[in-house]
Formats: sequence, C-alpha cells, structure tokens
Amino acid sequence: MSRKSLRQDTQMRQRIAQQAAQYMVEHGIKDFLTAKQKAADMFGVTDGNVMPRNVEVEQAVAEYQRIFKSDVQPQRLQTLRETAIKAMTLLAKFKPRMVGAVLRGSANEHSEVNLHVFADSPELLGHFLDEHHIPYQQHEKRLRLNKEQYIIYPALGFIAGDVPVELVIMPLTAERQAPLSPLNGKPMQRYSLSKVQDMLEDETIPD
Repeated sequence: MSRKSLRQDTQMRQRIAQQAAQYMVEHGIKDFLTAKQKAADMFGVTDGNVMPRNVEVEQAVAEYQRIFKSDVQPQRLQTLRETAIKAMTLLAKFKPRMVGAVLRGSANEHSEVNLHVFADSPELLGHFLDEHHIPYQQHEKRLRLNKEQYIIYPALGFIAGDVPVELVIMPLTAERQAPLSPLNGKPMQRYSLSKVQDMLEDETIPD
C-alpha cells in the first residue's frame, strides 16, 4: 500500500470514529458496531480494514464531549455516579459492581448505570425490588466470557429519578470472573461501592 493510500485510510478511519462518536452522544446509540456501521454507511465505506476499533470510537466520544458537551456532560456524569452509589447501597447484599460508560467517564445524557449483581437465582432480585416497591422490566444481556464463548444473563431495568439503571444478574461463581470488555477484549473493570465512592470523591476516571 502506498503512503498516500495509507494516509487516506487513516483519515477515513478517524472520520468514521468521529461520526460514530457523534451518533453515540447525540442519538444515544450504545452499541459500538451499530454506530460504526452507520457512520461507514454515511461515508459509503464498505472496506472493513478502515473501520476503527471500539477503543478509538470511545476516545472520539471523549473528544466530542470535551468540545461540544463540556457545559453539561461533567454534571450528568456526576449525577449518574451518585445514582449508582445509591443503587449499590440499596443492593449491597448482592455485591454490586459498576461497569460501563459511567465507570469509564464517557457516559452522556442517554447513558444508563450498569451494575453486575450476584445471586443464587434471578428471582431474588425481582423479589427484592418488589419489596422496595421499585417497578422494573426484565430483559437479557449478552456478554462475552472469553474469545469463544458468549453467555446470556438475565437482567432487570428500572428508573431511579431520571436515571435508568440496568442490573445484570450473575451467579455467585461469576464474581471473580469478569466478562470481556467490548472496548479492548480484556476483562471488564468492575468497581465495588467503596471504589465508586472513592472515585467520586477524588474525581478520577479510570483509563
């Protein structure tokens, strides 16, 4: 490949990442692949070799928010993290762990608080929310356990104030084995309540 072609591919890769980031921030698209495909379609790109990696889109999201959302995104992120602390405090018996965009600091107005919780059976979470008079909806979450295996976990969603919260219910044995991150294929970062509290106090954002 010539230097010119390589430079053109690099530029298009960046443009797709930036456009995908805009779709995720402005239109609430949460799935990286969907956002990238939509961006590639807009540019008429069909060559998979110029598609950016998810981590590149995440970086573009951070840059987009820094430029266009600096007046609202930090406050929304703080609200999301404060809501996460309240939800995790309520759900303490299920050893909640926070994951996702709220943990990483890339969350926006369309983001939800994502928590992994652990129980012998999914029904225990439903009963718990019923006892606390918290309406919820049931769905499923597909996560990658390793390079070859996906697992579908039961999940519950509810609204806390104006913040959507998702609980992915995992068996007790899964507490020590985090699913793989869609960003880099490594085990997800999962923060306990105490670590989320420390993060909010220190105003630090994980890499």
